[in-house]
Amino acid sequence: MELSGQFPVQLLCERIGIPRSSFYHWKKSVEHPSKQKKRLVQSILLFQEYHIRFPSHGYRWLNAKIRLDKGIIFSDPYAHKCCKMAGIKSVSKHYKYKKPGDPFRIYPNLLLAGIDIQGPMECIVSDMTFFYVKGTYYELTLYMYLWNDELIAHALSSRRGDRMTYLAGLQDVLAFKKQYPEYKLILHSDQGSVYASKSYNELLPMYNITRSMSRAGTPTDNAAMESINGWIKAELFTDFHITSSENVPEQVSDYIRFFNEERPAYTLGYLTPKQYRERFSPKQEYAAQTTAGDV
Repeated sequence: MELSGQFPVQLLCERIGIPRSSFYHWKKSVEHPSKQKKRLVQSILLFQEYHIRFPSHGYRWLNAKIRLDKGIIFSDPYAHKCCKMAGIKSVSKHYKYKKPGDPFRIYPNLLLAGIDIQGPMECIVSDMTFFYVKGTYYELTLYMYLWNDELIAHALSSRRGDRMTYLAGLQDVLAFKKQYPEYKLILHSDQGSVYASKSYNELLPMYNITRSMSRAGTPTDNAAMESINGWIKAELFTDFHITSSENVPEQVSDYIRFFNEERPAYTLGYLTPKQYRERFSPKQEYAAQTTAGDV
């Protein structure tokens, strides 16, 4: 375009091997874009805006988040086109798990039995993950409904090996389960020392809770929880930009609320856990659990 003001258009077109009419057609499309192209540019800018806020996610999740926040509906192929043109890619890295380990277990693995989860009061999975903020070590223990991936309890500690993060989260689960004694609940975890301890398990039968455990050294037996752990650490630092050691518990609590109420989930058809619960919860006495406090 700039050279056309310095050299004859005919000469420039001959040098690059295109008809002169093609140049003028392109020039007109640039100077007077169609409504379709304008919408495409606006869509690309919107995806870029959301990618800046949530760089750990790809085009499907960004599309779902835009639909949730703004009510704008794009097809997945169109969202992919916009992101490809803008060079948008997820920056998160996920890791493959090892092969299944020793089948020995303290409690039977009920998830391997293929239980049919129909509602939120049927199975809770738990695990601990850790991360560093400015050199400070943190352990985060989570309790999640397997039915809709809702995080119903969490506890955070900056002490390595702090068993109270497990027990504090469990107490929140028991307090909630106490309201619904008639429902049977499965609690699944790995074979960590706290999960297997007497103090952790001795109260569970009183609350109509059945224990289930993964095989030793087999994270894939608790794949949903392991996947959530990976996403949480990616999003905490990539999207929520936790870089200061101040108010880490508050920032984690804010993220848990975001996870439950504002984060579309692929496994839920890009509904949030809260939306899924409100839309598909069985007709039973069930109230949303408020997020547990930090330790």
